[in-house]
Amino acid sequence: MSDNRVYLYDCTLRDGAQTQGVDFNVSDKMLIAAELDKLGVDYVEGGWPGANPTDDAFFNAPPTFTRARLTAFGMTRRAGRSSDNDPGLNALLDCGTDAICMVGKTWDFHVDVALEIEHSENIAMISDSIKHARTKVEEVMFDAEHFFDGYKANPEFAMACLTAAFDAGARWIVLCDTNGGTLPHEIEEIVNAVCEQIPGSNLGIHCHDDTGNAVANSLAAVRAGVRQVQGALNGLGERCGNANLITIIPSLILKMGFDTGISAADLTHLSHVSRVLDEHLNRSPDRSAPYVGESAFAHKGGLHVSAVEKDPRSYEHVEPDLVGNKRQIVVSDQAGKANILARFREIGIDVKADDPKVIRLVEQVKEREFDGYSYDGAEASFELLARRALGKVPDYFHCNHFRVLDERRWNSKGELVIVSEATVKLTVDGKEHMTVAEGNGPVNALDMALRKVLIPVYPVLEDLRLVDFKVRILRSTDASAAMPRVMIESAGAHGEHWSTVGVSTNIIEASYEALRDSIVYKLYRDGVT
Repeated sequence: MSDNRVYLYDCTLRDGAQTQGVDFNVSDKMLIAAELDKLGVDYVEGGWPGANPTDDAFFNAPPTFTRARLTAFGMTRRAGRSSDNDPGLNALLDCGTDAICMVGKTWDFHVDVALEIEHSENIAMISDSIKHARTKVEEVMFDAEHFFDGYKANPEFAMACLTAAFDAGARWIVLCDTNGGTLPHEIEEIVNAVCEQIPGSNLGIHCHDDTGNAVANSLAAVRAGVRQVQGALNGLGERCGNANLITIIPSLILKMGFDTGISAADLTHLSHVSRVLDEHLNRSPDRSAPYVGESAFAHKGGLHVSAVEKDPRSYEHVEPDLVGNKRQIVVSDQAGKANILARFREIGIDVKADDPKVIRLVEQVKEREFDGYSYDGAEASFELLARRALGKVPDYFHCNHFRVLDERRWNSKGELVIVSEATVKLTVDGKEHMTVAEGNGPVNALDMALRKVLIPVYPVLEDLRLVDFKVRILRSTDASAAMPRVMIESAGAHGEHWSTVGVSTNIIEASYEALRDSIVYKLYRDGVT
């Protein structure tokens, strides 16, 4: 193995799910996992089997990866149990992944106070669990919880835990700064000491950001010899978050010259991946995020602008397009056109750069994004917008009219009843159709009414499923009159997923836009003419 190769381990789907206000559903996890695989991350930690229904459902029907290795997280056997008779460990080993990561104590304080067991039993728990796991799965990692606190308190015991894991056959031993309280110089000193006993090619680093040093600590550990870095997209995680993998990746590649599984072409998708995550969590992206934030390469001051126009290196530490971002002074048509053409190539559209329709589309995207549309998390809507601009999407149906009614009342049994009803008038193949449908809420009622007309004409819509619905307020200062943006995620019969967006001052109209795009995208991708 090359000493210059650093392996990337993403823990967004487990550690990131502990972020206050974040609640991944299975669809979210599948989409994020697919983005990580496409980016080129080496390991994607899917969750903790047996911990909750969402993680169980995810591992029961896991995503298919082409590059990443799906990893499950769990813990060593409990005290007083054998490894083959521990329910938690067995759930981890039986979840179907080729790689697992199991956590164990390495701080004597926790062993004494929390577990209340002998130090020798804790070491045996680590060794026994890893030896047993090695007979069941291909790759085993040991997550050394609170390692840096443990090392500072009792280096002999902390190292005995690591050595037990290494001797038992752990491929990676991950040094964890679990409470985020260690500083970079301490990380480097301690990792240097660990590397004298365990090769850096078997060591990883997992940092939390409670002192704002998680990225710096991770990079310091790499300098000292570790060759696996763990982190979460956009720094998600409990308390102050985990090390931000979005910042670590370009720093490793562009600043420190390390090799990863991410190529130069992959790296240009970094900003997109960061924004897709925020869109699906219904969060506003951090404008000031390093490398990928909207303001990361924005220049306002007169002297700065003048200097940047002469030589961008004056105020830009890397070229923005290396990470899929763009410079902002006055966005040029050429920069916008380059981004549009790159997106065209991704979706298989071959068009010349000087095509007037492309130039018009650049302006249209700018106008719509100014109005609140976001296409980073709604690739299906972008593809339809692009293909319509090029005149390549059939007019499958036209909505002449819709009306949605909500009724809230108490029935004769004294029960609260809420009924939603939608009426639609559609023109399909030159014929006008009108129908009424009820649903679980106004959006579902509208969806049911559209399907009632369209499925007899287009049977391929029978397997169309709406799997997620998110609303985000764009101008909160307008209170209840604020403009909402609706994002809908849909799925087909073969597990394919796509996302669409709608924006309007009226939430039902915004929902209809996203619904319409979802239906049209399904018809187009299925080859309906």
